[in-house]
Amino acid sequence: MIEVIAWIVGGILFLLSGIHWYWAAGGRWGGEAAVPSNGKAPLFRPSKTATILVAVALALAGWFVLEANEAVESFLFSEWLLRYGGWALSVVFLLRAIGDFRWVGFFKKPTNTLFAKWDAQLHSPLCLFLGVCLAAVQFLSR
Repeated sequence: MIEVIAWIVGGILFLLSGIHWYWAAGGRWGGEAAVPSNGKAPLFRPSKTATILVAVALALAGWFVLEANEAVESFLFSEWLLRYGGWALSVVFLLRAIGDFRWVGFFKKPTNTLFAKWDAQLHSPLCLFLGVCLAAVQFLSR
């Protein structure tokens, strides 16, 4: 069961990495729904470099999940990191789901922007799912 959850979470993280690579390569689909806005303009414009860094971080997180839960042979991450890093990764996703109480997360203020609608329907629930799954497999596996 743990390995199945690890593959699901890892697969989602790899998919998200792929979407960020698409954006870094100049793709536009979904971009407006991925950046918080005040209703008039985006709060920031992610650079190509920042988008690539997020893509790499998501891919590494996906691989980390697979290694940590012994779905693949461990070779990239240390035993210490595999033992405790999953908790940190879980906390990151849970904090993202909760949000900053202004622009992102379940407790954001604006609710009528394109990003706010997608955040409420997909981004925050997905982060909650990932955070809970990561905590569950971390708790059950080590």
